[in-house]
Amino acid sequence: MSSAKKRNGSARRAAPNGRVRAAAPAATDNRPIVLAFSGGLDTSFCVPFLRDRYAAPIVTVTVDTGGMADADRRRIAERAKALGAAEHHLVDGRAAYFDETLRFLIMGNVLRGHVYPLCVGAERTLQARLVAETARKLRARAVAHGSTAAGNDQVRFEVALRTLAPGLEILAPIRDEALSREQEIEYLRARHFDFPFERAAYSINLGLWGCTIGGKETTDTLETIPENAWVLTRAAFTTPRPSALHRLSFERGVPVALDGKRLAPVALIERLNALAAAFGVGRGIHLGDTIFGLKGRVAFEAPAAAVLLAAHREIEKLTLTAKQQRVKDLVAATYGDLVHEALFVEPACRDIEALLLSSQARVSGEVKLRLSMGSFFIEGLSSPHSLRSASKGVYGEAAGEWTAADARGFSRLWALPSMLYRRAQGANA
Repeated sequence: MSSAKKRNGSARRAAPNGRVRAAAPAATDNRPIVLAFSGGLDTSFCVPFLRDRYAAPIVTVTVDTGGMADADRRRIAERAKALGAAEHHLVDGRAAYFDETLRFLIMGNVLRGHVYPLCVGAERTLQARLVAETARKLRARAVAHGSTAAGNDQVRFEVALRTLAPGLEILAPIRDEALSREQEIEYLRARHFDFPFERAAYSINLGLWGCTIGGKETTDTLETIPENAWVLTRAAFTTPRPSALHRLSFERGVPVALDGKRLAPVALIERLNALAAAFGVGRGIHLGDTIFGLKGRVAFEAPAAAVLLAAHREIEKLTLTAKQQRVKDLVAATYGDLVHEALFVEPACRDIEALLLSSQARVSGEVKLRLSMGSFFIEGLSSPHSLRSASKGVYGEAAGEWTAADARGFSRLWALPSMLYRRAQGANA
């Protein structure tokens, strides 16, 4: 899980006064270092630090996996240039993110800890791969990321990079130098870069599948984050609005239409995020286990994910057999763990994806749902492959498929294992 960016207490490579030490540059190597760049404090620090430390051109790469407006993309590019990046590249990974990962999270109804829809961690392998592809094209000497030693993202990036780009050196200055945020800010200020330091109180990761927020409150288990720290749903509970009815359509497990209008999956998720966020839907705080075995806590907002996963599960209940659902739930939980815990490249993921795809052959239909303040309610659904419609029976009303004698005999046989057990224990039977 993503969490507030902590700093460990290990020895730091810093001057006695606590400032980041300006080490002598290595031998001149004109090949660039490619940096996975979000524009936040940590990756902003990495641009001048890597340039100073290695005397190499720094190329920043931002992989857009959702949550960015045009203004955000421009701001990130401008920041990279102001920090001294030799080049900045923006890679649109949204469609690939859905095709390679999100559709399987939907098909699997994946919620970690029964709560958290893998808002951000699920995109890291794709981001690492696309950054590595850019590095190869530029014949880079190394790839760098801004993860810390305390979180999951360092593992996600490095497992992906070591597996998919084994020839590239990996640099992680924040982790390996054990730097505090204060040291990073001081380093940037000394170079006259006007970073908006007030935003550094919270670590925010925003993507297509939702947003995670870490701060001082999430380092303990007693409090939630303040209202002004929420991103997608801020002020939703202080802005009353009437409930709204919407329709979601699925084909073979994939969302394809909203309110009767066909949309590409990325556009549909972006639209649904905006609709549901206005009602405060999808807020939560996840308490769970990190890759390193610690208990971690993070606030999240996942409006579209919350609605889509619930709606998809209802369509599955209507179209899949009970045994299909049971088997699929078992492997989907494992899939979610592998994706979250940096093992998306594990071949078992491809095996589970094959089963998920097979299971979705008949998962098509429409769900009616009502958005209200802080919640949503599924009012009804329909499917051309409805197993309910296929039966002549009506639960609690008419058997249709069997006689009263059939039901009496079945009930006796269904009770037989329990009857035999009690008889073997000496009970009267």
